[in-house]
Amino acid sequence: MQFPPRWESGDPRAWAGQVRGTRRMSPWTTGTFLLTGEISNDPITFNTNLMGYPDRPGWLRYIQRTPYSDGVLYGSPTAENVGKPTIIEITAYNRRTFETARHNLIINIMSAEDFPLPYQAEFFIKNMNVEEMLASEVLGDFLGAVKNVWQPERLNAINITSALDRGGRVPLPINDMKEGVYVMVGADVPFSSCLREVENPQNQLRCSQEMEPVITCDKKFRSQFYIDWCKISLVDKTKQVSTFQEVIRGEGILPDGGEYKPPSDSLKSRDYYTDFLITLAVPSAVALVLFLILAYIMCCRREGVEKRNMQTPDIQLVHHSAIQKSTKELRDMSKNREIAWPLSTLPVFHPVTGEIIPPLHADSYESTNMPLMQTQQNLPHQTQIPQQQTTGKWYP
Repeated sequence: MQFPPRWESGDPRAWAGQVRGTRRMSPWTTGTFLLTGEISNDPITFNTNLMGYPDRPGWLRYIQRTPYSDGVLYGSPTAENVGKPTIIEITAYNRRTFETARHNLIINIMSAEDFPLPYQAEFFIKNMNVEEMLASEVLGDFLGAVKNVWQPERLNAINITSALDRGGRVPLPINDMKEGVYVMVGADVPFSSCLREVENPQNQLRCSQEMEPVITCDKKFRSQFYIDWCKISLVDKTKQVSTFQEVIRGEGILPDGGEYKPPSDSLKSRDYYTDFLITLAVPSAVALVLFLILAYIMCCRREGVEKRNMQTPDIQLVHHSAIQKSTKELRDMSKNREIAWPLSTLPVFHPVTGEIIPPLHADSYESTNMPLMQTQQNLPHQTQIPQQQTTGKWYP
């Protein structure tokens, strides 16, 4: 399986040359590397990593939406990466035939001090995804629109970032909504009056009220790019003052202690017997003493009933005995007294005569076996109603 790589860039200066798989680029410029498979409908996925490492460099990103779409490598190196050749291993997997292919991409990063771009503007384009913006024709159209508004001598794309990498939310899959992309461009001339319109108080007030500002040059972008002018950022590096301050030693700053000297490899053995005594033996001894004191108080200092009676006067003992005897007699009497049943559980009137039925007593019915509702068979003074004999013949 072969996948001839196709190199694309929005600006010729972003990539200096193309020789045997070697690419050169300058820091603070952006470029893309488009990975395409054979002309077929096979699903192909790509895996990219820095040679000898499991992942890519921090400044290099990769995106591939589906196995049927192209993979895109893009990023903007910084000045720290100048002079360091970066070898990217690209491995392609055919998901249908399970074939694999590998290609090494060498990126040489050169210094860009000869082409300073002190004036930088960052635009947020709402109707584009990052892979759509990285296409050479789309990025070229955007740079052309910016050049018509800004009128610089040199203009270059410095950085392209997806809105998701800036904390944006994934859009809903309706109405062909896009994620949005941030595009930073740099130029060698000051900002135009059109770009400065965002900073006037009227537009700032409209942005604070979540309204679109009035920008005169928006119509030059509106045909293809929908720009959120409230999120535009203008950076003038010619006016930036260095914030480095010399550290003045005074209160709160420790003096330099010199070179750090780690401990020696030969460590002395440590005796943990003392630590054991302090940690376990001492608390255990204190707990044992407290337990003995409590046991002595609870078990050995009880007076008992005999000692209490010996120390109590006779008149108090007689009094106590009389009260205890009377209480026992009252309890015995309360067990034998008759208690009437609640009226709610007894019939009040006789079902025939209509007389009031006296309450039942415990001597006639046991309280434990008496039902709540008395039937007519159990009621006293019950009068049997004679049944009338029907006249005539009876036929079975």
